[in-house]
Amino acid sequence: MDYTVIIEKAGDNYSAYVPDLPGCVGAADTPEEVLALMKDAIEFHLEGLRRDGDPVPAPQTTAAQVHVAA
Repeated sequence: MDYTVIIEKAGDNYSAYVPDLPGCVGAADTPEEVLALMKDAIEFHLEGLRRDGDPVPAPQTTAAQVHVAA
C-alpha cells in the first residue's frame, strides 16, 4: 500500500503526517530522514490497528505540486 505523507518545514526541522492515518506523525532534521522515519511509523501504526482489531484505512489521499509564477 502507498500512503501519502505530507512533509512540512517546521522551524529547524521537518514534520510529517499521513492524512489517511490520523495520529501517524513524525519529525526529523531533513526531509529524507523524516520520510524514512514515516515508513517505520506507518508500519508500526498499521501493526497497532491490526493488533487491536481495528480496520486498516485504505490509502485515499493524493498530493500534487502546482507551479505558478512568482
